Amino acid sequence: MSTVSRFLDSHLHTPLCGHASGEPREYAQAALDAGLAGLCFTDHSPMPRWYDAPWRMRIEQLWQYVEKVQDVQAEFAGRLDVRLGLEADFHPGTERFVERLLGVHEWDYVIGSVHYIGAWGFDNPEFTDEYGERDLGGLYRDYYTLVEGAARSGLFDALGHLDLPKKFGHRDPDGAAALRTLDTVAAVGLALDFNTAGWRKPVAEAYPAPQLVRAAAERGIPFVLGSDAHKPGEVGYRFAEAAAQIENVGGRIVTYAGRVRQESAQGDALTAGPQDPA
Repeated sequence: MSTVSRFLDSHLHTPLCGHASGEPREYAQAALDAGLAGLCFTDHSPMPRWYDAPWRMRIEQLWQYVEKVQDVQAEFAGRLDVRLGLEADFHPGTERFVERLLGVHEWDYVIGSVHYIGAWGFDNPEFTDEYGERDLGGLYRDYYTLVEGAARSGLFDALGHLDLPKKFGHRDPDGAAALRTLDTVAAVGLALDFNTAGWRKPVAEAYPAPQLVRAAAERGIPFVLGSDAHKPGEVGYRFAEAAAQIENVGGRIVTYAGRVRQESAQGDALTAGPQDPA
C-alpha cells in the first residue's frame, strides 16, 4: 500500500464558504502533520447572488480568500506545496459568470461540480425527502446530463465527486448514464476528483464508486485526490486506501498547477511522513 508522502490533497475548503471550520493555516498544518506533500485549496466559488448563496463565498470575499491562501503559501514555503484553486459549480445559465470569475486570477486547479438538479440541492441533508418524490433512474439520467454539460463546457480541469447523488444511500439503479459520461470525460481530456468524503457520508463509499474507478481507468481518465475537507482533521482522509484503489485497477493520480496537469503525483521532493489520518 502506498504511503501518502507523495500526494497532495486537492479538494478542501475554508470558513469563507459558510459551512467549514478552521483557518487555512490549520489545514496546511494538518497536511504537514499527515505527511502529505502539499494541498490545493478549492473553496466553493462565488456564483450569481441568486444561486446557493448560503453555501459559498460571496464575490466580495474572493480576494480575501486569495490573500489568506497566499499568506499560507508564504508561511509554509519550503515545507509544503500550497496551491490555490476553486470548486466552481456547473448550473445552466451561469457559465458566463463562471468564465469571467476564472479569468480574474491565475488559479492552479478548478473543479467543476454539480450540486443542483434544477432548484433542488440534492446533496443538502435538509432536502433528502425529495428523493422519495423522484424516479431514481430519471434522477441519475438528469444528473449525468448536467455533468456531461460541465465536461463539455471547457471551464474545468476535473469533475467533482462524480456519483454524488448516492450520498445518502440512493444508488444509481442503472449505470449506463455514468458510463456515457465517462466516455465524454475521456474525449475532452478531463480528470476526476477521487473524493474520499464519501467514506464519511451515509453511503460509506468514496466518489466515484469502485466500478466507476475501474471504468474510468480503462478509459485513461486520471484522478486527483481530494478529501473535500471542511475541517482540518479531515485533510488527507484515507488517502492510502484511495491510492491503492486507483492503482490496483491501473489508474493514475495527477495534480494541477497553473491549470496544467502534472502527470506525477509527486510533490516538491518533500520528506516522507506518517500514514494518513484515520
